[in-house]
Amino acid sequence: MIDVGDATLAGIDRTPTRRVLPPQRLDALSRDILALKKKLNAVILAHNYQVPEIQDVADYVGDSLGLSQQAARTEAGVIVFCGVHFMAETAKILNPGKIVLLPDLDAGCSLEESCPADRLAALQATNPKFYTIAYINCSAAVKARSDVICTSGNAVRIVQAAPADRDLLFVPDENLGSWVMEQTGRPMTLWKGNCYVHVEWTHAVITRIRKEHPDAPLVAHPECTRAVRLLADEVCSTEKMVTWCRASSAPAIIVATEAGMLHRLQKECPGKTFIPAPTENCRCNECRFMKLNTLEKLHDCMANLGPRVELDPGLIERARRPIERMLEISSRPLENAG
Repeated sequence: MIDVGDATLAGIDRTPTRRVLPPQRLDALSRDILALKKKLNAVILAHNYQVPEIQDVADYVGDSLGLSQQAARTEAGVIVFCGVHFMAETAKILNPGKIVLLPDLDAGCSLEESCPADRLAALQATNPKFYTIAYINCSAAVKARSDVICTSGNAVRIVQAAPADRDLLFVPDENLGSWVMEQTGRPMTLWKGNCYVHVEWTHAVITRIRKEHPDAPLVAHPECTRAVRLLADEVCSTEKMVTWCRASSAPAIIVATEAGMLHRLQKECPGKTFIPAPTENCRCNECRFMKLNTLEKLHDCMANLGPRVELDPGLIERARRPIERMLEISSRPLENAG
């Protein structure tokens, strides 16, 4: 593993709070957003971790892979991305001629911050045989220095397709990387980065919640630590969580990922109870960056056509190639994925 210091952002407020909108205000904003969408020929893409009221007005709610695929194929002239900055950057890279809006430009990511492009370049210079696989949770500059991008939903497949004669460098999530190594048997050099939300879960806390709900299976995101993954009945991306929970016969399921995911699970799996895995400090775990986006900010960014995500054309061209390679590998029939 490559130690780049404490990958968790210091000073993060780990107990985000948000204002609950009165029903009349929520309904009015939602109607205005839908009218603006029609006027602008816009598409609203929302990550599974967004607040419920944003998910409910979005055209597509999904994980990073699904959102990238939607961004690549959309015919809309304006892409409104309700997520964090690297996600909106990805949409801009795939659609350089379109307007890409992000409700709050301060919506960042601890994983992106953990892997600056200049430090990655310095490491890559030490081994010309490195084949760099970058988790999509990274900056456009890091994407531009990578051979291929992956998401939690396709990371195993991307690693399996990597050249057998190259040394694999996986950045920036060490937990996702270690899980992929367990699944594939491919050795990789791992960058020492993590999602500050997912490392809050510990073996002790998960053991306690499982004892409290002995009949409830646990589904966990691969950004969790190995100590937590070992206790899970299923480890998967947020998109696969939907299909896994829908297929499960269990009436109650413990979920170890960002709490926004529970809204979609409850909508798509009616009749089941979803229990947010607690941490030592809070009953449910939220990403303060994802929660910077609000329905009011979504409305205002569409009304003002800003803030916009803008990138240098040269950077877009370099960063597009590894993203398109990911999308191409993901589109292959499984037997031809290697």
